[in-house]
Amino acid sequence: MADSPVPSFDRAASEAAVRALLRGLGQDPDAPELEDTPSRVAEFWAERLAGYGVDLGAELKPLPGDLSPVPVILERIPFVSTCEHHLAPFEGHATIGYLPGEGGTVGLSKLVRVVQAYAWRLQVQERMAQQIADALQTHLRPAAWGVDLVAVHTCMAHRGVKTPGVPVRTTLMGGIWRTDPPAPFRG
Repeated sequence: MADSPVPSFDRAASEAAVRALLRGLGQDPDAPELEDTPSRVAEFWAERLAGYGVDLGAELKPLPGDLSPVPVILERIPFVSTCEHHLAPFEGHATIGYLPGEGGTVGLSKLVRVVQAYAWRLQVQERMAQQIADALQTHLRPAAWGVDLVAVHTCMAHRGVKTPGVPVRTTLMGGIWRTDPPAPFRG
């Protein structure tokens, strides 16, 4: 799985950019109500983009012991991500799962971390779904896998067509689930 490199975070440059943006928007970044804004925004983005630093190979290590190969499906994992086109948030939920194969079984929290790792990056929903699917395939080598993301995009709600509340669904299936998905992946 080709993962994105970890970008370096330059707090001073980030704060300077926010100050410049505020000036560009006709605001005074030195006004009492805005003086801490550059620092707060820089910290917000450092948190928001923390997914680049996650080592998914380390996260998706199989559990020890001989576990039954039963389907593992987590439904409605909440996520918030950032549209790379507008730097606007999109949020929704993910349903991801797999039927263990030669790669074994991982702890349930590890699946949540996969969703978070890709959500906490500049993203588009379609790529995020593919990245999650690729991580499952690469690290778990399952007999079957599924990824279903449903999200509402503020870039669509607040600009352009200005249509709030329209969910976007992206679904990918593989292995034996490609033709016969379990109920949580049937929409």
